[in-house]
Amino acid sequence: MLNFVKKKYTRFLSSSKILKINFIFHKYFGEKDIGEIGFSFKDKPNRYQIIQEIILKKQYKTYLEIGCFAGEVFNKIKIKKKIGVDPVSGGTIRKTSDEFFKTNDKKFDLVFIDGLHTYEQVKKDIINSIDCLKENGVVLVHDCMPDCMSKQAVPRYRMTWNGDVWKAIVDLRHNGDLNIYTCEIDQGIGIIKKEKNTSILKIDKKIKDLKFKDYYENYNQYLRVININEFKKMF
Repeated sequence: MLNFVKKKYTRFLSSSKILKINFIFHKYFGEKDIGEIGFSFKDKPNRYQIIQEIILKKQYKTYLEIGCFAGEVFNKIKIKKKIGVDPVSGGTIRKTSDEFFKTNDKKFDLVFIDGLHTYEQVKKDIINSIDCLKENGVVLVHDCMPDCMSKQAVPRYRMTWNGDVWKAIVDLRHNGDLNIYTCEIDQGIGIIKKEKNTSILKIDKKIKDLKFKDYYENYNQYLRVININEFKKMF
């Protein structure tokens, strides 16, 4: 019964009626759209291809996916052991990520985070994933590079949505024990490793006070953006 309610509630949050209400909210109370940045994700590897390539290169054996969306990525991944967590569809475990991490005692080589695209939730998912990461493992985070304000607006008001995932990357780049980059592919893939931070980010504003305008003007610095060739050299 509880899972049924969760599923209905999640679908309700992304229903057309709610999106219209959120659109009206942002129109009158949200940030003004300042245009597109102009990222080009065409003719570049997608998240599935990147994940599978890393698994093969590093000979990883265990994989965790947070947010499976009907198995769009999860079902394609070839690895010895994989677990997918989603409260609605896809994967192997029908729970929220918070519920899963509360009782999880397994360790993983690679964790892919593509769950709820809000700063607060993504930050929690990253921290929990780091705690269950094997030595020399990696955490990948999807949707780190929104191209325009409407794609990052919270609450969501359009179907194509990155949310403010980027704020979690900015926040954790202050951590001296996490080395973090963002690759300009497939809506932006964050790469997080448990190792010395070789480029600690220092900004004056509090994370919650950051606006899309700040990101628009400073995304390269904030996210430590790298290209696909630089990304591949990391593995």
